[in-house]
Amino acid sequence: MSAKRRASLFAIMLFWAPACTAEEGFAGLGAEASGFSAVVPGKTLVFPQDFAAHPGFRTEWWYLTANLKDASGASYGVQWTLFRFGTEAGPERAGWANKDIWMGHAAVTSAADHLFAQTLARGGIGQAGVGAAPFRAWIDNWSFAALDDAVDAGLSRARVSADGPSFRYTLDLATDKPIVLHGDKGFSRKSDRGQASYYFSQPSFAVNGVLAIRGQEVRVSGKAWMDREWSSQPLAADQKGWDWFSLHLSSGENLMLFRLRSASGGNYFAGTWIAPDGTAHALEADDIAFAPISTTNVAERTLPTSWRVQVKSHALEIETKPLNAQSWMATRFPYWEGPISFSGSHLGEGYLEMTGY
Repeated sequence: MSAKRRASLFAIMLFWAPACTAEEGFAGLGAEASGFSAVVPGKTLVFPQDFAAHPGFRTEWWYLTANLKDASGASYGVQWTLFRFGTEAGPERAGWANKDIWMGHAAVTSAADHLFAQTLARGGIGQAGVGAAPFRAWIDNWSFAALDDAVDAGLSRARVSADGPSFRYTLDLATDKPIVLHGDKGFSRKSDRGQASYYFSQPSFAVNGVLAIRGQEVRVSGKAWMDREWSSQPLAADQKGWDWFSLHLSSGENLMLFRLRSASGGNYFAGTWIAPDGTAHALEADDIAFAPISTTNVAERTLPTSWRVQVKSHALEIETKPLNAQSWMATRFPYWEGPISFSGSHLGEGYLEMTGY
């Protein structure tokens, strides 16, 4: 390990964001965020600028998931995620005085394996970051970047790569579909008490590339979904976790759904229905229903790994099934994340994320 890397890790241990401890998990996102920028309705999201980091806000992430198949028809899932956490509010600082902590998660999933890795970095020293013109997100040697160097290229073509113990991948992404803004033009409510994030997606990447699991390399193709979200307090104090779906329907539509679970037993639902041409509209909370239909013992806890999902306005009623029910991310903030397939009124595949269990 280099001296720079050792110093970086020591600084991370000293300055890790207190609002998001390992014990709290992602529920720490409901802590007070005094001094950080607020998410307000009416803001116009601007591209490519909003691909970049927003250091005035406490937390944000760049999230890519992919449903892939090899030449034999075997299924795989890939995840690439970069988080930024602000440790304190105030003007951005350079070098070792920078207040940001970065965290990367990567995973490859098959029916037999779920392999993942985590890496941590201190902001301000070039070890991790995100730029918009052209887009490039990186932490250590992991990268998610536009293939076109033009400053206004956006993400019509990109490459993503990562590696970890017993896995690696390099995938090329391409799309001609528009960015999707969730909620009210990108203002995504997370509770009835005012919590919200800015949230957009690119749900329509076509993917080609190579992945390797335990030394076995395969060529793969399929579909990928990118989520981009930032906030300072995206959860209410009593919201302890969420269940989130990104779904590629075989009929050409895409669908994003989530519910936030309260400690008092209440749920907050939201979603976006996306037509094949990329046109999107927000779904009302009472239009959405989730119901677990089977559970799995994962990491010494019981998780609902198969679900019945309904969107009444679109006559959608499906049952989801995980590719690998043991898709547990035993990272600093542990959670379940893995590829799924579904059947019923509609067929398709996608990803499920569950936190707070």
